[in-house]
Order: sequence, then C-alpha cells, then structure tokens
Amino acid sequence: MAADTADLPTGPGPSQSVFVKACRRQAVPYTPVWFMRQAGRSLPEYLRVREGVPMLEACARPELIVEITLQPLRRYAVDAAIFFSDIVVPLKAIGIELDIKPGVGPVVADPIRDRAGIAALRRLTPDDVPYVTEAVGELVGELGDTPLIGFAGGPFTLASYLIEGGPSKNHDRTKAMMYGAPELWAELMGRLADITADFLKVQIAAGASAIQLFDSWVGAVGPEDYRASVLPYTRRIFEAIEPLGVPRIHFGVGTGELLGLMGEAGADVVGVDWRVPLDEAVLRVGPGKALQGNLDPAVLFAPWEVIEQRARDVLQRGRTAEGHIFNLGHGVLPSTDPDRLARLADLVHQASAR
Repeated sequence: MAADTADLPTGPGPSQSVFVKACRRQAVPYTPVWFMRQAGRSLPEYLRVREGVPMLEACARPELIVEITLQPLRRYAVDAAIFFSDIVVPLKAIGIELDIKPGVGPVVADPIRDRAGIAALRRLTPDDVPYVTEAVGELVGELGDTPLIGFAGGPFTLASYLIEGGPSKNHDRTKAMMYGAPELWAELMGRLADITADFLKVQIAAGASAIQLFDSWVGAVGPEDYRASVLPYTRRIFEAIEPLGVPRIHFGVGTGELLGLMGEAGADVVGVDWRVPLDEAVLRVGPGKALQGNLDPAVLFAPWEVIEQRARDVLQRGRTAEGHIFNLGHGVLPSTDPDRLARLADLVHQASAR
C-alpha cells in the first residue's frame, strides 16, 4: 500500500534512510525506489493545482512547490521526494529573460552567443531564490525521515538552452561554440557550473538530504569532447558540493558511451537510462559508485505481467552494483497511469527484500 505523508515512519532521520544508505553503498533491507518526474504531469492533482499557473510561477511559489513535491508520496511508497523545480529556475533568478512554453520547453529571449552575453551570467545568491529556502525548509519538516533530493540542471544542457534559444535536436550552435570558440565555451561553462553549485548549496543549506544533477542533453556529446569540454565543469560542481556531505547523483539521457566518464565527474551515484543494462553499466562506470535506474518509462504502458518481468530483471541486474536505487531510465511520461507507479513501487520493495 502506498504511503500517506501523515503515516511516514519516525526514526533516526533522512541520513539513515534506505535511500541515503544505498547512495553510500551501505547495506539496505530492500532496494529503495523513487521516480524521476514523480512530482508532476502524470498526476491529476498536479494538473489541478497547476491549472492557470505558468511553470516558472509554480516553481517560485513555496506553497505550490511543497504541495507538488508531496503529492506523489501520498500515492506511492517511494523512498525519497524530489524537489519540484525546473533546470532553468536559477537562470531566471539571476535575471535571464526566459519562459517555459507549453509543448515547447524553455525559450530564451536573447540567446547568448558572445562574451557580452556570457558576462550577464552572475553568481546566484540565496537572496535570489528565497522561495527555494522556504519551500525546502517546510518540506523537510513535512517529510520527517524521508529524504528530499535537491535538483539542478547540468552545465551542458543549460548552455544548450542559452545558446540555441530553446530546445534543439542537433545542438548545432552549441557545438559550434564548443568546437570553434573554446575560450568562450570555457567561460560560459565555468559560470554555469558556479551558478548550478550555488543553487544546489541553497537547497542543501535548507535541508535537502541528497542532490541530483540532471544533464538532460549531454548524451549529444562524444566521449573525447565530454572529457575535454564538459567533464571539468561537472566535476567543479560536484567538488563544490562535496564538503557538504550529501550524496550526489548524476544523470543524463543517451549517455551509455559516457558512463565511465560520468563516474569520474565526482558523483556518488551514476544514473543510467534504459539503453544500457545495469550489469553492463556496472562495468562501464567502474568500482566505488552506486547506480540508479533504469526501467524504460514506456514499459509502464505494457500489461502488468510485462512490467513485473522487466522490473524484476532491473532488480536482478542491479544486484551486481555496489549500491542500487531503482528508478526509471528517464522521467515519468505524462500519460502514465499513477496506479501503475504505485504498484511498481510496492513490487520493488517486495521483490528486493533481503
């Protein structure tokens, strides 16, 4: 039975939760589970509270952040909550003119393609995002022993939105700067790494128990270009967070060829999308890391027998990792039946019980 937040267990606190222990590769009584985009568009109650409220406004209203973050925990027996936000929130907070257009995604009014544009990217301070501090603080009080995962976008993905002016299939302008203007690229990525680290630090200071860096489009980059042009800035973010002592998760889409390099970036947990089996991902990532993933989100539209078989396969392969957090291989798709997710969370706990 999925848990209601009112019935969450009391105990020694989030740092001793099954989720945090699995992130740290410690022994756990069962495999913890949460779902990327569990707080959001697949839930009818989410659609009701978001009705008439633009996305970036919802991300800046503490009462909505709290409500939307908690909604999935009322339905699913997940082992962590994910902070409701968007990867462009810190950019908006420092004064970049942008919007999230329904059906399109982030759209930047004045794309950044020169040094003057890059110079407009200043460091983020807690005063830029008081709604984040307020919402995280309230959530920590509501969640009790259930950990809250802080959230931010990775530097390549943020750079792509800023350079392209919106979503892009080929990231051609982005790669043109990366290949053809490496000094500009380095300055842009350095500033984005600092802004991202600042944003994560605000969430951790307010009480987040772990963080996830979600570099959605970094799979568009080959391994050598990742090593030279992305890895140093991702590492900069994780090194800035390391002294704060919370587990760090790193996830990207289409990153099968980058998993080993992503492991080098400094995260404690490497997220794996559905394209690479977890036992193969273990070999690619190497020792000293936990893995997160990786059921194909589209499997949730198949008959339950198929979902169960696929989920058990993920769990079996996940046992080869030093630590495993069950998740989807990308975010929950908008038309997913919430009852399927509730049943899946229960199955993961039952099937993985030690």
